[in-house]
Amino acid sequence: MSFEFFCLTDPGRARDNNEDSVAVDERAALAVLADGMGGYNAGEIASSMATSFIKSELGRWLTEAASNASDTDVRRAMDICVDNANRAIYNAANSNPHYAGMGTTLVVAVFREGRLLMGHIGDSRGYRLRAGHLTQITRDHSLLQEQIDAGLITPEQAAFSANKNLVTRAVGVEDTVLLETHLHDVQPGDLYLLCSDGLSDMVPDAEIEAILDRTTELAEAGNRLVAAANEAGGRDNIAVVLVRAHGQASSVRSWWPFRR
Repeated sequence: MSFEFFCLTDPGRARDNNEDSVAVDERAALAVLADGMGGYNAGEIASSMATSFIKSELGRWLTEAASNASDTDVRRAMDICVDNANRAIYNAANSNPHYAGMGTTLVVAVFREGRLLMGHIGDSRGYRLRAGHLTQITRDHSLLQEQIDAGLITPEQAAFSANKNLVTRAVGVEDTVLLETHLHDVQPGDLYLLCSDGLSDMVPDAEIEAILDRTTELAEAGNRLVAAANEAGGRDNIAVVLVRAHGQASSVRSWWPFRR
């Protein structure tokens, strides 16, 4: 099985700076996306540190060791690299007053033969388009999601909530952070989307599904997603990573979360 990658960021229409960052290592079949937060452009620092560190460290490990590694080994490597990135951002935030309080969301995707290990922190998301149907395969770490889970509001009410951007977990804000990781099956023809809330807050899932389903080229699909977010107002930076699976079908047909 082989994987085709495309990534893109855009500042949107309301901001001059861009706190979103993406990184792809095609040889390691690795994609990373981060949406930074913090004053004095510190969000840009945090997201860039996260994507560059994880691409470098995890990408190198995957290239050297992944062929002989189990999924548990890969998951452990993801945890270690994210923990190291978290400490680097946390230490930078506490040693430079301009960086105080900075942090970032994170989505990390490692593609293997017939399966995907996806880890995330915060409210940046992972989706899968399969047979024309879009499914969100991450669950936001946000106050809004907690309110939905508790039955305090409905998903329809959440679309108009003032608490959209309050995350309950972020990289670099505390000295430790938990990466939530899931294992998913991958089938030929699957299309995976990683995105920041600059896309998911502006464009409904049904419209994202329609754009991805009717567009065959990844670059065209990515640019159409960004254009749709900007046409809806572009109130935030926009980050998109697209990954398409090619090849033979795998015998793996289930997905489950890693627990600890």
